[in-house]
Amino acid sequence: MILLRVWASARWWRELAFVLSGAVLRLPTLALALLGIAACGLSVVIFGLALLAGLLALARRTPAYFRAPARKLLGRDWPDAQPTSRNPLTDSTAWRALAYCFAGSLLIYAGGYFTVFLLGSGSAALAYPAWWFVEAGDHSWAGTWLVAGEGLLLLLAAPWFVRLVVFADGLLVRGLLQPSKAARRIAQLEAGRAALQADAAALLRRVERDLHDGTQARLVTLGVQLARIEHKTDEPGVRALAADSRHTVTEALAELRDIVRGMHPPALDDGLEIALSSLAARSAVPAEVRVILAGRPPDATASAVYFTVAELLTNVARHAHATRVSITLTDTPTRLTLTVRDNGQGGAAVADSPGPAGSGLAGLARRASALDGEFRVDSPAGGPTIVTMTLPREY
Repeated sequence: MILLRVWASARWWRELAFVLSGAVLRLPTLALALLGIAACGLSVVIFGLALLAGLLALARRTPAYFRAPARKLLGRDWPDAQPTSRNPLTDSTAWRALAYCFAGSLLIYAGGYFTVFLLGSGSAALAYPAWWFVEAGDHSWAGTWLVAGEGLLLLLAAPWFVRLVVFADGLLVRGLLQPSKAARRIAQLEAGRAALQADAAALLRRVERDLHDGTQARLVTLGVQLARIEHKTDEPGVRALAADSRHTVTEALAELRDIVRGMHPPALDDGLEIALSSLAARSAVPAEVRVILAGRPPDATASAVYFTVAELLTNVARHAHATRVSITLTDTPTRLTLTVRDNGQGGAAVADSPGPAGSGLAGLARRASALDGEFRVDSPAGGPTIVTMTLPREY
């Protein structure tokens, strides 16, 4: 009854399928781990380093491969660990994944071998009395039942052994594939910050629409009414007062438009390429734009790029004495890179940039840092000046 109860458990059959199927599914990852060990020995030569970097980059993708059968058979799931470096050779996440490819595969193969041994030997021993009855063996009739009892123990031990293998594999997963508690907390904070940035961008756009469609429209109407009063009245005092009020409304409209453009430039609604091209067209220094993107960046990223280019073009016109500017925006699977280059006199530096917080090169560096990006200025005396901003690619 105990044997039937254990073997009737659905959990046992799922764990058995996980271990036995792993003996087949982990052949590629074991080969990857063995190649990685060999590449470590060859890392003293350039070819070995290149091979090791490629293997580590490939190992970085294996957690999803391991997760599929674990989710299907065991209901086990885990988030991907974030890479700690863009260089595979210094990425601890890739090294841990490669270590799991080796240790986890050895565990599954050892567990699969002994599981088959327990099941095969136990089944054969349990059926030994029937064999003895057909073919008289060396044991007595009572001895055959002793062998059958040993077989029963082996079959009873098999599910617990498989469970031990699965438990050990879970420990390896938690230690090598899953992100640490600190990493999970960082990921939660980053997700929360991204949500706040998206909410802030949406709020700014909503305020911009309200100002444009509501306040600005009322000011335009007020200006028109004041102009009518100015032209219809015959009293000089009233006409002067209406004209002065109309000029005040016009100035308020101009300030309001500047505020609206500072919140969310309307040009961004048509995409970054058009927005940057419009900035280049208005630039005092001839500028060319090259944009190659795989998708449309989030509003926060697009605004950061737009305002960075606008600020840099203003700096070039005021201080660089340049005759040409090039703006290049490209992306990779993980990063978005903006490069602005001018042929001016050079000498620009983040620490020396004037202006209040949020303006100048220092403000641009803080804006990039707030988005987990980097901002670099390469501006030797005599030029050229190359400003590079990299931001995480989140699309």
